Amino acid sequence: MLSRFTLLRTACLTLVTMIAFAGNSVLCRMALKHTTIDAATFTSIRLVSGAVVLGLIVRFAPAGRAGAGNWWSALALFVYAAGFSLAYVSLSAATGALLLFGSVQATMIGRGIWQGERLARLQWLGLVLALAGLVGLMLPGLAAPPLLGAALMVLAGAAWGEYSLRGKGAGDPTLVTAGNFWRAAVLALALSAVMQVSAVLDASWDAEGLVYAVASGAVTSGLGYALWYSVLPALKATQAATIQLSVPVIAALGGVVLLGEVMNEQFVLASVATLGGIALVIWGKRSS
Repeated sequence: MLSRFTLLRTACLTLVTMIAFAGNSVLCRMALKHTTIDAATFTSIRLVSGAVVLGLIVRFAPAGRAGAGNWWSALALFVYAAGFSLAYVSLSAATGALLLFGSVQATMIGRGIWQGERLARLQWLGLVLALAGLVGLMLPGLAAPPLLGAALMVLAGAAWGEYSLRGKGAGDPTLVTAGNFWRAAVLALALSAVMQVSAVLDASWDAEGLVYAVASGAVTSGLGYALWYSVLPALKATQAATIQLSVPVIAALGGVVLLGEVMNEQFVLASVATLGGIALVIWGKRSS
């Protein structure tokens, strides 16, 4: 039986982790909206900062754990990070977080169905509701997000879903994530260099933008993932999946408070349908 202190500690660390994950959306949007840093530079700085922090965590971690990451997983991580940054050039923090989370879950659920996993009726209802929510968000209208930005975020979510699936059973998650982060950082720096030399990209940044990028990589990504993996053993799989439903909500609140974004009826209805549908899939799996 877990003590009250242990339960409180787990709850507090979990809350901090969800805020960190949501903070990635807010920090990226703030940087690309209010500073001169470009999306490619933001991505490179974020991945390098995350790799440094995770490397330090691994350096001082107890011995005896195994895991190193690989280039295919790093490629998925890089596609996620690049698509994420490029999408936030035009998307609000709230819309981006909802599209990202929805596409991550859709990718993982779709992989399960492809591999023969059978869904109960309640789960099918939830899946249809979640997809309807995402489609409703994209319908033409004053509130519809830019198509290119939305497509890039969906691609980022699919890449993150693939990354998560590839990470199952790959070894200690913190060690694996650290290895994948430095590999993804190499890919990001290489791409930025090629684009700069070929005049495709004119890199730009300022002090404030660099601070946001480092904070996104070192704090809300590097430390955020380390915290998440530390509390994950104390959570049931259903609890962990359900808790992550809070990330788009926290990101939306952060967008309202810090960026002055406005929540419209179309976004609220799409959020309720998408997150509610995903919740039905998660809890339907538990009951079945």
